[in-house]
Amino acid sequence: MPETSQSAGWGLIAGNGRFPFLVLEGARSQGIEMAVIALKEEASPELEKSAKRLHWVSLGELSKAIELMQREGVKRAVMAGQVKHNKIFSSIRPDWKLAKLLFSLPRKNTDSLIGAVAKVLEEEGIQLVDSTLFLKPLLPEAGVLTRRAPNEHEAADIEYGLGIARHIAARDIGQTVVVAERACVAVEAMEGTDETIARAARFANGKPLVVVKVSKPKQDMRFDVPVVGLPTVESLKRAGATALAIDANRTLLFDREQLIAMADDAGIAVQAFPTPAAEPSGDPKGMTKE
Repeated sequence: MPETSQSAGWGLIAGNGRFPFLVLEGARSQGIEMAVIALKEEASPELEKSAKRLHWVSLGELSKAIELMQREGVKRAVMAGQVKHNKIFSSIRPDWKLAKLLFSLPRKNTDSLIGAVAKVLEEEGIQLVDSTLFLKPLLPEAGVLTRRAPNEHEAADIEYGLGIARHIAARDIGQTVVVAERACVAVEAMEGTDETIARAARFANGKPLVVVKVSKPKQDMRFDVPVVGLPTVESLKRAGATALAIDANRTLLFDREQLIAMADDAGIAVQAFPTPAAEPSGDPKGMTKE
């Protein structure tokens, strides 16, 4: 358990959505009042009402963010809230520290970038910790979460989709695929889950869709943890999706009770699957012929 002292030196690096608010609430329930570094391009202005100590920085202002956290005495930080991947690579105006970091990266994918930022923070005396540390009840165990389980056809699509999704996640391409009748309709890249589902609906010609969202094989729980919230269920309803498969213990379900109730009302089956013990290798099942 984390320390419960006010002086424990905790900070929050906040992106968009409900994630930062939930982390603040979870930490506060354990007596921890976090200093917040809010990203101007992503974080909600409502955070100013929830945080007692808050500073705004732009995405590229790594030096400023570090200086502010050090001034606040932050020793451990949680990164919570989405930063849209296209903004990471198109909207950043890097300061000298971030520019140097970007130049040194052999690959420019999300894992490489945020992992390198975490290393810089550590060098500056700030440890980036598990982003789900204060939200463990929101990580579902393996099993069917809704009233109904996936039917035979949905289960077949899920099995097929899990193979593809784990394949692309292992390469840090995306975490979500949409399947219909054992055909891959859409694969997530930088656009995010909801836009991937909407794109799939345009190509499905009314066929029922199954959505599979997974973690990476070596998921770093400090950042980019899969999240499913009420907007995701709304996207599933609009697209005519009938089932959702997620990874157990690695996917955050925001507003969990309301989310499951909404899925039940829409007839959407939601199931959490154990993550494989071994890393998948080669082509995912069903993608190539024997």
